[in-house]
Amino acid sequence: QVQVAESGGGSVQPGGSLRLSCAASGFTDDSWVIGWFRQAPGKEHEGISCLRVSDGSTYYQDSVKGRFTISRDNAKNTVYLQMNSLKLEDTAVYYCAASAGGYYADYACRYPYGLNYWGTGTPVTVSS
Repeated sequence: QVQVAESGGGSVQPGGSLRLSCAASGFTDDSWVIGWFRQAPGKEHEGISCLRVSDGSTYYQDSVKGRFTISRDNAKNTVYLQMNSLKLEDTAVYYCAASAGGYYADYACRYPYGLNYWGTGTPVTVSS
């Protein structure tokens, strides 16, 4: 049974940092892709950062390049999103999502609804 569950959201001041965690389980091999998405009020889900497990390739949305880092701890079956230099516009509900198949990370982030398994979201609020 595939499950993804994110945690680590909260409130932070501009310029601060948060680390989100996504516990992923149920995938029987490395042929899958996992990523982070966010939804701001009135907006569609947008791909922030995605990881193709088979080769470790990553994708970052332009707005978070240089600020966010995606990584995976194989021993813990956990994917992280380290968020630094947070901005007001980063405020959103953040979701972890994954799919079997191991397709390219950039594709996964551009087409989030192609991913089959979603967590329930963890809110991030950046305010002064």
